[in-house]
Amino acid sequence: MMLSVGDIVQMKKKHPCGSDQWTVTRVGADVKIKCQGCEHVVMMDRPDFEKRLKKILVHAEEGEDA
Repeated sequence: MMLSVGDIVQMKKKHPCGSDQWTVTRVGADVKIKCQGCEHVVMMDRPDFEKRLKKILVHAEEGEDA
């Protein structure tokens, strides 16, 4: 899966604030995401993230500085 900083992803379960859309802020062995609704930050290991991911909604632009 091609994942990069700045992507907007949809997770299988909604966050308690009601949003299911997150912005990717760090990619590596761990993935850090920030809720689009309340800006809560969550960090999880990559296999757990991939299991919980529903789909990538928006890919970040190539060459864009984060």
